[in-house]
Parts: sequence; structure tokens; C-alpha cells
Amino acid sequence: MANTKEKFDRAVKIIQELPKDGPYQPTTDEKLKFYGLFKQVTVGKNNTKRPGLLDFVGKAKWDAWNGLGEMTADEAMEQYVEEFEKMEQKMREMGLVPA
Repeated sequence: MANTKEKFDRAVKIIQELPKDGPYQPTTDEKLKFYGLFKQVTVGKNNTKRPGLLDFVGKAKWDAWNGLGEMTADEAMEQYVEEFEKMEQKMREMGLVPA
């Protein structure tokens, strides 16, 4: 059985390799959640300034990461894996991933 780190690494690899025009497109909320959790795991707590007024994408990413507050890297890794498993289940139900 894979440990959380191995599951996290697998999930990151799969998500990063999803085709931009593939049959499954993560929602904006899913993308932001994955982004924030990934940053929390790899960088830690957000201590950067919020992007400027017209940087809508940057602000959304910053908010997703900053909203995690003091969450530990281990907790973020576990949540990332849980979110990936939910996404994988959706893909399975769509017939895009073997059961």
C-alpha cells in the first residue's frame, strides 16, 4: 500500500499531465484547490503579498493558498490526495478511468 507521499506524488503527476483539451477538464474550483494545497505542501504558509487589482488569476491563486493558513504540509498532502480521489471517481463515473 502506498503511503501518503507516494499517493501525493502520483496525484500531482496525473493532474499535471491532464491534456489541456482532454475529455476531463477540472473545474476552476478544483484547479484552485489543487494549486493552494500544492503550494502549502511544497512552500508552506503563504507569506507573499496579494497580487495587484487587475491580476485576477493571481489573486484567485493567492486566495486559494492563503486561505489554508497554518495547515501543515502533511495535512495539505492528505487533502490533496483526498481531492484527487474525488476527481478520479468523477472520471471513473464518466468512463474515462478503468474501474
